[in-house]
Amino acid sequence: MSRGYAFGEDEVGRRRLAPVLSLAVVGSLILGACGDDDTDSADTDDTTGSADTAAPDGTTADTDGAPADNGGDKPTIVLVQNAWTASALNAEIAKQLIETNLGNPVELTSIDENTMFAGLSSGELDAALELWPSGITEDEQKYFDDGTVVDIGELGAIGRIGWYVPDYVLEEFPELATWEGFKDPEVAKAFATAETGDNGRFLGTDPSYSQYDEPIITNLELPFQVVYSGSEAATVAELDSKVAAGEPIVMYWWAPTAAAGRYNLQKVELPPYTDECYADPAEVACDYPEDVLVKVASAGLAEKDPAVYAFLQNFQLTTEDQLGMLPAAELDGVPASEVAAEWIAANEATWQAWL
Repeated sequence: MSRGYAFGEDEVGRRRLAPVLSLAVVGSLILGACGDDDTDSADTDDTTGSADTAAPDGTTADTDGAPADNGGDKPTIVLVQNAWTASALNAEIAKQLIETNLGNPVELTSIDENTMFAGLSSGELDAALELWPSGITEDEQKYFDDGTVVDIGELGAIGRIGWYVPDYVLEEFPELATWEGFKDPEVAKAFATAETGDNGRFLGTDPSYSQYDEPIITNLELPFQVVYSGSEAATVAELDSKVAAGEPIVMYWWAPTAAAGRYNLQKVELPPYTDECYADPAEVACDYPEDVLVKVASAGLAEKDPAVYAFLQNFQLTTEDQLGMLPAAELDGVPASEVAAEWIAANEATWQAWL
C-alpha cells in the first residue's frame, strides 16, 4: 500500500479504516479511520421513498425526494454509500439537499470502499463523501494520478483507527494500555476462544476494510489471532454481548463512532505511526495514523453538473456533527434518511452556505 497520495498529503499530515470502519469509518472510521453496514441501522433503500414529503426549502418533494417540478431535465447524481454509518449519514444529507434545492434526482449506491474507484473513474459514480486517505492502495492511487478521480476538499471530520478495549479491561489488565501487555501468553488466554485456541482473539470487522492488524500482530510477535466479525453491526453486537457479561475484548475500531462513547472504549497505545512503517503492508508494526477525512469525485462531475459539483465542494460535516447523529443511526436503529432529515431541519444556516 502506498502511504502517499496525489491529493492533500500536506493537509492530512499523514493517514487512515475500516471501517472503514471503522470507521468509519468507519471508523469511523474506523474512521477511519474511520459506520453501519447493516440495513437495520443505515437506510440503504437507494432511490425511493414512500410518500410526498416537505423539502427543507419548503417545496413539495415527490416519492424519491426530488422536487415535484424537476421535470427530469437535470442529470441523476450517483453518490457512494460505504459500509459504515457515518458514510450513510453524509450521503443521505447530500442526497436530500441536492434533490430539494438543486433539483437533481440522486441515487445512493452501496459499494465497497476498495472497489468504488473504477466507478468514480468511469463516471458511473459521481462522488464519495468520506474517504479515509490512509486506506488508499497503489491501485487506487493511479486514479488520482491519471486525473479521473479528484479530491474535492476536506469533509471536516477527523478519523482515528486503532485497537480499542472497554475501560473495565484496563481495570483488570492495566498492562494492556500499551501493546507490550499483549505479549503475555497468560493474558492472551483471557481473550481466547475455541477458534483461537491458546491465542487471544483480536476482533476485526468487515474484511473489506483496510486493516493491518494481522501484520501488526505477526510483526510484534503477539499471541493473538484476528477473527473477522463480518460487519460493523456484527462487531457492535459482539461488543455489546461482551460488555454485558463483563468479558474481555480487544478489537479494531475507530472514532468518531457512537459505540466508542457508549461502551467507554479506550485506545491501546501501539508503536507510533511513521510513513516508513507502512512502506510495506506486510511489515506494518505500528499504529494507524490519524486521518483528515476527505471527499472525492469523478473528474467528469464538474462538467456534468457544475452546481452539484460546487455544492459537494462546500459540503462539510464536522466530527461534532457526526457524533450528534451517530447514536440514533448506529445504536438505536433509526434509518439514516430520518436522522439526516432531522439534522437538515436543525441546521439550515449551515447547509444554506453550501448552496
